Amino acid sequence: MPSYDFHCNHCERNSILTYKSINDYAKATHVCPYCQSIDLTRVINKVAIARPSRDYSGMSPQQMVKVMESGNSNEMGELFRQIGDTVPGGMDNQFNEVTEKLLKGQKPESVEADLRAADQASSAAIPAAPATPPVSAEKPKGKKKKT
Repeated sequence: MPSYDFHCNHCERNSILTYKSINDYAKATHVCPYCQSIDLTRVINKVAIARPSRDYSGMSPQQMVKVMESGNSNEMGELFRQIGDTVPGGMDNQFNEVTEKLLKGQKPESVEADLRAADQASSAAIPAAPATPPVSAEKPKGKKKKT
């Protein structure tokens, strides 16, 4: 539910008014909860400004290698995400999982260790194929049928 900060020009108190929706806020007559005055001024306390993100998709391979060598999990995750977004049909689950781990700040060494452990676990779970006898290119020797 959206909440809005107001300053009452009558009693000089600040208050927070909460509404069920933005439409309810737009339609409402804002009333001070302390003195019931409608002489309120909206107060903006916090402002979030989105920082423009870096465009990794336009980087040269050398620049991408520098990002990978930096060891910065967030930068690596963002690089993976942007590159993955350019692939038609998306990337596989393992790629997406690695990307999410990096974006959450997990260290690249830890992500790599997780991948190795997952590969070893999946290798151990796959049974070895039974040995089959080699197929001979020669025709079997035997008695010829008389016709």
